[in-house]
Amino acid sequence: MKDVYIERQKDILKICITEDEKLRECYIEEDEETVYPGQIYKGIVKNIVLGIKCAFVDIGVGKNAYMYLDSRFGNLNVKKGEELLVEIVKESMGSKGPKVNNNISIPGRYSVIETLTSEINISKKIVDSDLQEKFLEEIYKPLDVGVMIRTNAEKVPIEEINQEINKLYGVYSDIVKKATFTNKPKLLYSPGGVLGKILRDAVGESTRKVVVNSETDYEFLKDYFKDKTDIKTSVQLYKDNIPIMEFYRVESEILALRNKNVILPCGGSIVIDKTEAMYVVDVNSGKNIKGINIEKTVEITNFEAAKEITRQIKLRNLSGIIVIDFIDIQDKKAKKKILSILEHGFKDDKNKTIIYPFTELNLVQIARRRRGKSILDYIEEDCSHCFGKGKILKFSYLKHLIRNDILRISLKNENKHIYIEIGEVYKAEITKSLESFVEDIQGLNKNIYVNYVKNVDRIKVEMLVFQSQIQEMKAYKIYG
Repeated sequence: MKDVYIERQKDILKICITEDEKLRECYIEEDEETVYPGQIYKGIVKNIVLGIKCAFVDIGVGKNAYMYLDSRFGNLNVKKGEELLVEIVKESMGSKGPKVNNNISIPGRYSVIETLTSEINISKKIVDSDLQEKFLEEIYKPLDVGVMIRTNAEKVPIEEINQEINKLYGVYSDIVKKATFTNKPKLLYSPGGVLGKILRDAVGESTRKVVVNSETDYEFLKDYFKDKTDIKTSVQLYKDNIPIMEFYRVESEILALRNKNVILPCGGSIVIDKTEAMYVVDVNSGKNIKGINIEKTVEITNFEAAKEITRQIKLRNLSGIIVIDFIDIQDKKAKKKILSILEHGFKDDKNKTIIYPFTELNLVQIARRRRGKSILDYIEEDCSHCFGKGKILKFSYLKHLIRNDILRISLKNENKHIYIEIGEVYKAEITKSLESFVEDIQGLNKNIYVNYVKNVDRIKVEMLVFQSQIQEMKAYKIYG
């Protein structure tokens, strides 16, 4: 069974999904991320570059978005200065603005309104021909849009699907109306960010409970679930001061994602590296001595690696080209089983994933559609001290962890002297805006002591209880 934990704090939203008490999916959303996939904007075409078949569109936020000109989207004739509705497909990356297209879609749990078609399309995962025919006969579809029937639709009555379609069409009509009455680029619709995505795609029959720490989210979830007949999930409001991810021991698993090396149950390991063009996963036998011979040892390690690799790819939200270097193996049956394990692991993946056969060099290539950033992009950043060659914990995430520790230890003692040890690479950020740092870690009513150490990954937060400790740490006091 799955459990979903939703922790909303001042500047960050974290959603983690566990299965059998093991972390399976993790999503992070920062308030500063104003543009994300699924949002719909009114845009104005600012420039068209025919050489790369691309239009650049002002959406009123940050860099101009780019839109590929393609006959499939019927946008080959767009003109400079033209106003049009666009949907965010990919958020900004580096110097590139967000990617958009004019294929507007409004997603629901059971259906999706689509504007570049007027047909009823049915998910390929719905294979019951009688049910397909029933959908085509009984689904109500407005004349000017198309409808995609999602996999979840096979679990609910037709009436419920039609009610959702009617509701989604109302949302679409409202977007069109807003676009008509504004002459500036602006945001017209947000599908609920990562929380909306989780509710549509991840919560289902196997979800036992959803735990939230926000009363607003709690009421929203109760309202969302009340008319969903395929969901029997309980919603719990968490009121303890210890952050949810700390209480349920999920935070340590999130931080463990910073490790490139993942140990397998058999004693082998996988090593995940990122290059400029792709992710590379290396499989090692390590301390695996379970097999009775070398061939069996290699098989066991490769099978366990294939299973863990699918979990890590989804958990870390890796995308693009992923190349896996399995331990050399010649047996065709074993290769076939490895590919089968990979395919099974991605069976329920909402990101389109293609697995290619073994190459002559025993490499397996995976192409996975990018949907959002890698989880490490939210918790790591380039280290300025080594000119971007290394990674350190993102300053915003570091403050989040310190705040969690302060909340936890403050429950046990009302003492207001807090001692913090962190890497000296963060000193400039803290001293640049000291009061803001103290406020972010919820230390305005406390005395804060900070000791900058050479270990960049060092995070230690403790309370100074005795007067002798307070006196000893006097030189490290920065606030209070």
